[in-house]
Amino acid sequence: MKRLLMILLLLATPLRAVEPGEVLDNPALETRAREISQGLRCLVCRNESIDESHAPLARDLRLLVRDRLLAGDSDAEVVDFIVARYGEYVLLRPQATGANWLLWAAGPVMLLLALLAAVLYLRARSRAPRRQEQALSEAETRRLAEILKD
Repeated sequence: MKRLLMILLLLATPLRAVEPGEVLDNPALETRAREISQGLRCLVCRNESIDESHAPLARDLRLLVRDRLLAGDSDAEVVDFIVARYGEYVLLRPQATGANWLLWAAGPVMLLLALLAAVLYLRARSRAPRRQEQALSEAETRRLAEILKD
């Protein structure tokens, strides 16, 4: 019985945080608002879209998106408006333009540098002269025998 109750409770939880009062009457505009808000980061929850977040700031951003759409803005204009206000951090998928290219390229460049360093190290190590093992002298052999007797 407890398991059934837990399953029902889990199924009853809302998938989205959009409240009924926020939903637009026009289904096409509501679909556009949902698509836009799924690409915008909640500034409170950090790694959650404003469409999924229950934070008051996320609600304000959802309402702002809907207001801009009702004002006649295109999807790109709505996103540009919010990015102008809150910075590029608000985008869940940041654009690879301008200074962001450095961040996008840093990982692969560091990987290539590490591989180059590994190849150079291994090449230098293989070319280094090998040490010859020397046999023990008579004094060392006697000393070793004495140590092993004890």
